[in-house]
Amino acid sequence: AGAISSLQRQLEIQESQLRRTQSEKETLQKKLRERENQLQAMSTKFCSLREEREHEDMMVAVEEENRSLRQVVTEQESKLAEQNKLISELQGTVSQVQAEVLTSRYHIHKQQHAQEALQSQAETLQHKELQTRVALERITSRFERYRSKIIQATFSTAGSKPPQAEVTDEEVLEAMQKIINERMEFHQMLKQKGIK
Repeated sequence: AGAISSLQRQLEIQESQLRRTQSEKETLQKKLRERENQLQAMSTKFCSLREEREHEDMMVAVEEENRSLRQVVTEQESKLAEQNKLISELQGTVSQVQAEVLTSRYHIHKQQHAQEALQSQAETLQHKELQTRVALERITSRFERYRSKIIQATFSTAGSKPPQAEVTDEEVLEAMQKIINERMEFHQMLKQKGIK
């Protein structure tokens, strides 16, 4: 925005200089026409004069002044062309900067939209994580209660010694396997004796 304002100020200054140059050109052209009219009038007047030398001197002076004015007009036209070129370049620069500003605004808007989408995804993931933690805690609690019941049932059978310390999963499995083997042996013995 600052760059555009600066370029627009330069453009206004160049346009002001252009208008001033055009005004100077018109003034000089007006003077040139007046001089030419005067020259024409003087030529008509000098035609009737007898003194040819004065007429020639006067014509030379007027012609010299006209050449000087033409040179000034040529310089002003050259300056005017340069001013027009500079104004065109400044207008092109202003258009380019405005296009870049629009592009930057589009990218910023796009990034903001993407950031909002990521924020929404993050919030959704956080909510799912919280739900997962709650479900995991619930499952862990149920598992611990179930494990406790298995340990209690395993070590409360006749002939089993209650554990003095925390029991590992392997020790629980060994105790359960022992109970199963003993029951199978007992069942086999009953079967051999014919007892249902």
